[in-house]
Amino acid sequence: MTLRTRRARAATAAIAGALAIGLLAGCSASTPEVSTEPTGSEAPAGDGPLATVDTMFGAVEVPQPEDGELTVVALGWSDAEMALALGVTPVAVFDWQGFGAESNGVGPWAAELFGDEEPVLIERGDESLNYEQILGLDPDVILNTRSGNDEAEFTNLSDIAPTIYGPEGAGAFATEWTDQLTLVGEALGKADEAQALIEEVEGEITAAAEANPEFAGLTTASVAKFGDAYGAYLPGDGRFDLLAELGFENNPAIADLESSGFFANASAESVAAFDADTAVILPIGYTLEETEQDALLSSLSVVQDGRAVFIDPASDLAGAWGAASALSIPVVLDELVPQLAEAAAKL
Repeated sequence: MTLRTRRARAATAAIAGALAIGLLAGCSASTPEVSTEPTGSEAPAGDGPLATVDTMFGAVEVPQPEDGELTVVALGWSDAEMALALGVTPVAVFDWQGFGAESNGVGPWAAELFGDEEPVLIERGDESLNYEQILGLDPDVILNTRSGNDEAEFTNLSDIAPTIYGPEGAGAFATEWTDQLTLVGEALGKADEAQALIEEVEGEITAAAEANPEFAGLTTASVAKFGDAYGAYLPGDGRFDLLAELGFENNPAIADLESSGFFANASAESVAAFDADTAVILPIGYTLEETEQDALLSSLSVVQDGRAVFIDPASDLAGAWGAASALSIPVVLDELVPQLAEAAAKL
């Protein structure tokens, strides 16, 4: 089943609003097809461990499951979607983006890959994971590859089951999607499938960039409006990184903003840093109409000239933009790239 077939199957599902932490019309490439039918989590037979995965907290060994079926708990941002893309159905999901039980805690483009299975949605109370709930699921492996990188949390989870965090050097919630899929693939005994899927998705991104050569070298700002504040996503966050793969460059003025991890905060006085050749603006806690009427954003030339793309927070695109998974990136390519091309044509 190709990525586009999977998208078509889930096209009518509903989407919950996108959340943020701190917080594109490309053609399909002729790359390897990867089956993502929800065939369970059957692990390959053999002696020795299923996998040994290098993480920021050292090498983690994943044993062969005794019953031959790998029980997977997906805690990290988009870990469940990465597992589903490889044909593995997690028994539990942490719903970072608030997609809800009706969407199985993942984006609508991925929800149907659970088949008849209904995953447990992991709870978090008082900023701490519900370890008792996770223990009760008796997992063989826990995925937490795009997370806050809390070592104490890693230790607690490792007491339950082998736990896979991001690679060495990855920032909090800033594991690149290719690294994330690689780690998830290794942990599930599907390293080859993961690499083939990376090539497939990268092929779609490359095709979109080649179809829009005008993107190369244009400056952009990946903007968020939330509460009374504004900010811009930086390299390391999937929302900006995909723009960079399409050929855009971060507006230089953004480098002067106060940053934390993959996000730069902007005061009212510094919103002018977003005045790039193009901009992508995502409201959090506001409607599309409210954001389009924002006085500060409306004062920018990039907005006045129609070179800014406003993302409706109630759209599939908003959720896919934030998920940055192997399943959501093609959704972004389909829906955002034509809007970026229209914006770039106004330069």
